Amino acid sequence: MKLFATSLLAALLVLPAMSSFAAGEAAPAAAAAPAKVAKPDLVKGAATFTAVCAACHGADGNSGTPAYPKLAKQHPEYLVKQLQEFKSGKRKNAIMQGFASTLSDQDMKNVSYWATSQAEKPGFAKEKDLVTMGERIYRGGISDRQVPACAGCHSPNGAGIPSQYPRLSGQHSEYTAAQLTAFRDGVRANSLQMNQVAAKLNDKEIRAVADYIAGLR
Repeated sequence: MKLFATSLLAALLVLPAMSSFAAGEAAPAAAAAPAKVAKPDLVKGAATFTAVCAACHGADGNSGTPAYPKLAKQHPEYLVKQLQEFKSGKRKNAIMQGFASTLSDQDMKNVSYWATSQAEKPGFAKEKDLVTMGERIYRGGISDRQVPACAGCHSPNGAGIPSQYPRLSGQHSEYTAAQLTAFRDGVRANSLQMNQVAAKLNDKEIRAVADYIAGLR
């Protein structure tokens, strides 16, 4: 009888410890579970875009101002990534950080997929004396400086690769040139790959490839 009581007491002492261990194991797992983002809602995306984005990027995502990028037909994964990095400050831009900070992850997804659903308006090259140089760099790179061809990642027609590399075709040459310069000078630092590529380009080459990209379709 004494032996039974001792065993029962030992079991009772062990059980709470085991329960605590189990709870301790479960808690971190629950805490680590990421918040689920629902499927994109294009109706809400359109409303948010109109309220937050349209003034600069155009009512249909085709910005009419060269300083602001066209967003129509851009890959949604790329747009979400940029909005998240504006919000976190990884990509520096005071104006965009202000707008992005008001958006939830779901808002970003809604807006991005809506912008992707819009038809893009084609652009065109403006500087005939540079377009040949731009085409050469875009399609073949610059071998003696180990500059890779832009087409390798962004595709020959500038369509890009979904989830990996953004669409470039038809983008304002002024905007593309500004971003390449920012990558080169370290002002934009949210893509090490682009920092390394742009670091090898001079101003004329940047203008040339940006102008060629504007005419891709």
